[in-house]
Amino acid sequence: MAVVNLDEILKLPALERLRIASAVWDSVAQQPDHVPLTPAQAGELDARYADYLEHPADGVTCDVAKAQNLRSP
Repeated sequence: MAVVNLDEILKLPALERLRIASAVWDSVAQQPDHVPLTPAQAGELDARYADYLEHPADGVTCDVAKAQNLRSP
């Protein structure tokens, strides 16, 4: 594995840093059991899921949310 220097990453253009952050986040999301949640976080996720179940048309997919965030200035 190559060693990555954070200072060098921080010098990259914003869109490139977002691409890297997205790739890292996606890799973490592939192993959810390795990311422990606090009780507060678990409660928040439960509340958001309950809201989604009540109002499913209000949500957007992860891909749509990422695309919207990458287009925002």
